[in-house]
Amino acid sequence: MNLAIVGSTGMVGRTMLQVLAERGIEVENLYPVASKSSLGKKITYGGKSYDVCLLEDAIEKDLDFALFSAGGGLSKEWAPKFAARGVVVIDNSSAWRMEEECPLVVPQINQSSISKDSKIIANPNCSTIQLVMALAPLDAEFKIKRLVISTYQSITGTGKDAVDQMEQERAKGQSDNMVYAYPIDKNCIPHCDIFLENGYTKEEMKLVHETRKILNKPNLPVTATAVRIPVVGGHSESVNVAFENDFEIERVRELLANTEGVSVVDDIDNNIYPMPINAEGKDDVMVGRIRRDESQANTLNMWVVADNLRKGAATNAVEILEKLVQK
Repeated sequence: MNLAIVGSTGMVGRTMLQVLAERGIEVENLYPVASKSSLGKKITYGGKSYDVCLLEDAIEKDLDFALFSAGGGLSKEWAPKFAARGVVVIDNSSAWRMEEECPLVVPQINQSSISKDSKIIANPNCSTIQLVMALAPLDAEFKIKRLVISTYQSITGTGKDAVDQMEQERAKGQSDNMVYAYPIDKNCIPHCDIFLENGYTKEEMKLVHETRKILNKPNLPVTATAVRIPVVGGHSESVNVAFENDFEIERVRELLANTEGVSVVDDIDNNIYPMPINAEGKDDVMVGRIRRDESQANTLNMWVVADNLRKGAATNAVEILEKLVQK
């Protein structure tokens, strides 16, 4: 397999390389792609050293697949060019997620949406991936009627500069490079991505639209609030889900525990529940605080946590790649 990783020096790109190595995926020729500022750097994979190259160079190679994680604008321009040369692109940006002809894929849920003609495959938003991993098995049995989500998102979702801002604030009380409009250390900011005309942020509306597409429920009522918090281990979500059918809590636990890629972490007698500090570096989506909403019928509360750089981005993309290679 000949593989390009576009954005190979970024946080997600580096994590993609790590996940590929952990899973022992054989790559005959690797082309790590980055911007001109990274030329001269080398990437090591599988005991070999590879020179960082530019998109203009990589597209001329005999590629089978390309993992893109370098922003929506770049993806919108270059993914079709790679696809036109027969390369299958798995894109981590938001550029293609809501395009009708592009499958939006979480392999454990809707791998079948990928056809032999799919040349650009979209990786969902990090907060959406962990959400639908917990929802899909429950929807299959109880039928989701409405969703209310509040997210508590790691600063790694913004990128390295956000991590630098927090570390500088912790070290000296202020940052020389403010990525956020306010300090993030000892703070939480109810503002992820840009605000839209409806008063919601783009991140919140990604949760709405992407969840509907992945679960194949185009009219599902969904509302979300997304908050940035000063942690690096992963995203957390408070999920309130109303079903058409009633449920038993033990059956909910059983369904989640039997879902590939989901771990039930829920022992309140011993203060055991999912936390981002425990999710960091892991691929499973952790679900806990599973309890009935006593304010209305057929409604469940749960707490969902995952490493946003792994299952929320890199691991999901690599899992898509694995499925395609297996085919």
